[in-house]
Amino acid sequence: MSIIAKIEQEQLKSTLPAFNVGDSVKVHTRVIEGEKERIQIFAGIVIARKGRGLNKAFTVRKISNGEGVERVFPLHTPKIAKIEIVRQGKVRRARLHYLRGRLGKEAVTVKERANERASADS
Repeated sequence: MSIIAKIEQEQLKSTLPAFNVGDSVKVHTRVIEGEKERIQIFAGIVIARKGRGLNKAFTVRKISNGEGVERVFPLHTPKIAKIEIVRQGKVRRARLHYLRGRLGKEAVTVKERANERASADS
């Protein structure tokens, strides 16, 4: 194992939840203002994931005041305090860039994934 690979291995976060494209998430980010630090929440739908290893990133989109806002987060950054999964979406695409052309509620809504436990009981 090379030196670079060892350093990257130390930087990887191990406590991240498993989430996919189409899931609605709340990303808790650490914001430093002057000498104070606070947590800011960015809630939206995951429209893309990219990269591998330490360079993994995901894009979250939300509608704020009628305007679409997208933010790209590096997955293993220390700036992310935690990622909360609000609901799991069921999509058939790896990237949901088509949501950019939609308006209103349609722009942030995808089918909800059925609960695996409920389907196992039937």
